[in-house]
Amino acid sequence: MSKFNYLINKIKDAKFSTEPFRHIYIENFFSEEDFELIQKSPEISLPKLDSDRDLFVALKNNGYKVISFPGCITNEKKYLKWHLNKSSTRKIHSACEGFGMVYRLFNKKSQILKELENFLLSDKFNSAISEKLNIDYSNCSIDGGIQKYLDGYEISPHPDIRQKAATYMVNINPSNESENYDHHTHYLELNNEKKYISDFWSNNKCYERDWLPWEWCKTVKQQTKNNSIVLFAPSDDTIHAVKANYNHLFAQRTQLYGNLWYPESDTIPIKWEQLNIPHPANMLSFTSNDFKKNIPKSVKKVLKKFIQKKHNVGKRNII
Repeated sequence: MSKFNYLINKIKDAKFSTEPFRHIYIENFFSEEDFELIQKSPEISLPKLDSDRDLFVALKNNGYKVISFPGCITNEKKYLKWHLNKSSTRKIHSACEGFGMVYRLFNKKSQILKELENFLLSDKFNSAISEKLNIDYSNCSIDGGIQKYLDGYEISPHPDIRQKAATYMVNINPSNESENYDHHTHYLELNNEKKYISDFWSNNKCYERDWLPWEWCKTVKQQTKNNSIVLFAPSDDTIHAVKANYNHLFAQRTQLYGNLWYPESDTIPIKWEQLNIPHPANMLSFTSNDFKKNIPKSVKKVLKKFIQKKHNVGKRNII
């Protein structure tokens, strides 16, 4: 029996919030005693460092490895070169201006973190999440771990791809001053003139969701509290984002990050630039036919080629 079973009851008893979308938010997720042990473990509370290179060494010495992650690169040399000046770049995505690096903890030495990992990857915990979010757990795979996000990490507003069934984020930042740092998750809603985008995604499940420009959305709240969790089932309106701008040599943005995934399925990628079109007055009825009428000819050519190749269809009137 895991010492962390009380977390399941917290999730089961939690009420859903609806602003800006349906989610669960719980403060003081871990008990005070457990959180102190987690926060003060040497893998979480790294010493203050003098340079990015020293940070890379400290992360590796404490069991972390760089991972491929949205909003990030994996090449330390390229990150070092960029981070000297942090000039605006669209390297990762055309809706972002920067990038970071993410390290996941693979080699845990602290007993509290070993026990925590076993619990977070257990069927008991993940089936409780699925039940709360009304998800078919038998159809899902589990992914998650302890992660540190370096300065520059950016994911512009997005609702998550359709394959993701559930996601949760728990702040376990090593610094007690972390609430004042500029690296927290934003929870947003589309501006009124852009709400047709979520309607389009909702009415056209064959198209994948994309990241969006920051100016198309407004932040409703941020998850700044340490030892807090946000949990939700991604949908067409679950828009969230991060843009980290802080000194990671003092303390790093650190989270328990976990997902449940549906089996991979075919969806048609469509970029945010292609969604920046005049929208109909009746946004709720915005369908693929409305979308087709407004797609520029150059975009239609790209989509036709993709659909023909992906689904092995002829040159019929696809779009």
